[in-house]
Amino acid sequence: MAPLPDGFSYAEWNATYNALSFGIAAMGSATIFFWLQLPNVTKNYRTALTITGIVTLIATYHYIRIFNSWSEAFTVASKDGGDYTVQLTGAPFNDGYRYVDWLLPVPLLLIELILVMKLPQQETVSLSWKLGLASALMVALGYPGEIQEDLSVGWFWLCLSMIPFCYVVFTLAVGLAEATSKQPSPAAASLASAARYLTVLSWCTYPFVYMVKSVGLAGPAATMYEQVGYSLADVLAKAVFGVLIWAIAAEKSAVEESGKLLPA
Repeated sequence: MAPLPDGFSYAEWNATYNALSFGIAAMGSATIFFWLQLPNVTKNYRTALTITGIVTLIATYHYIRIFNSWSEAFTVASKDGGDYTVQLTGAPFNDGYRYVDWLLPVPLLLIELILVMKLPQQETVSLSWKLGLASALMVALGYPGEIQEDLSVGWFWLCLSMIPFCYVVFTLAVGLAEATSKQPSPAAASLASAARYLTVLSWCTYPFVYMVKSVGLAGPAATMYEQVGYSLADVLAKAVFGVLIWAIAAEKSAVEESGKLLPA
């Protein structure tokens, strides 16, 4: 874990502070919403919705830890009514919490999508294992490059992590297309398709944020863009994605319930 660069402006420090705070609020409120909605979906989809809430709960915990670590790493003060100055306290900023956060929830994100699509049992188990392990491997391979100061080493680990990344993205974009078309209603199919493509879109932002330090940015600006970028991508990939999972579960529950109410 590399030490933080010195020379943060108040705007750079505050942008990161607010992005992390937004992450806590988004993940925490999403968790409450998902679990309150459990009684409103049928039994078939409660596991997927429960997992969705677990993902955002884990993210809430880690965002609190990242936020606290960021706050403890700096002293922000104004002297004699002047501009705020930002100084390092010497305490470490532990950004490794992000990778701990991704290691478990990222596979769960894919599993909850597979569960809510209600595929045949054998296909559900097979895809859950394949996508879950591939996504965990992607995160594990990305971490060594994130903590490197040597850009060539960082690029090496990025290229390795992109191998499972491409497999997962291809499966979401192409491999699940047929299963999406077999959803019980046009609305459910549309929502499932939106969830797949939102995952692809949000995931594709992570490599670009990862490469921030490789495109000429350095010091406080690079750290700020990295933290803000990861925070926004996380909210899309977890909280917003979770809302789509809930919407799919609610739509399919309504279809199933209406089918039971049809006269014999």
